[in-house]
Amino acid sequence: MNKEVLLKNLRCIPDFPKKGINFRDVTTLYKSGDCVQIMLDELERIYKDKGITKIVGIESRGFVMASALAGRLGCGIVLARKPGKLPSTVIKESFSKEYGVDTIEMHLDAINENDVVLIHDDLLATGGTAKAAYKLVQHFHPKKTYMNFIIEIKDEGLHGRDLFNGIELTTLLTI
Repeated sequence: MNKEVLLKNLRCIPDFPKKGINFRDVTTLYKSGDCVQIMLDELERIYKDKGITKIVGIESRGFVMASALAGRLGCGIVLARKPGKLPSTVIKESFSKEYGVDTIEMHLDAINENDVVLIHDDLLATGGTAKAAYKLVQHFHPKKTYMNFIIEIKDEGLHGRDLFNGIELTTLLTI
């Protein structure tokens, strides 16, 4: 994988969404066809032999690569969305983020005990969003759960990975 190309295309926005946060803007990776191919090829290499049946994409940037990878792996995609966006019966989980409290929801019939699930999002920082998604997935008792993030932030004293001991978790870039 060509990490240098990805890092060169990654934008950092200081003090967004509030002062003190250095926001890593993954959308600059998505607008580059080369970056999308690099990321997708690496994700496919990592997960092609894991038996993934469902990929949970976390709203909203997690939907992008989750959808593309689901196409490559021939599996389904499940959306973890903000409240009020899913039309059927949902389960929900609230969590704290580095700049507030939020909730995500998933359809009650999204996953079953025979599924092998990959939870995907763009960024792992404090781990609050990912932990909420993980708790939602565990509600269904799938055979196995994996986690993946495009970027993991460690350089600002963030330790989101520590919330997932014993879970196979991969990242494409660590900052």
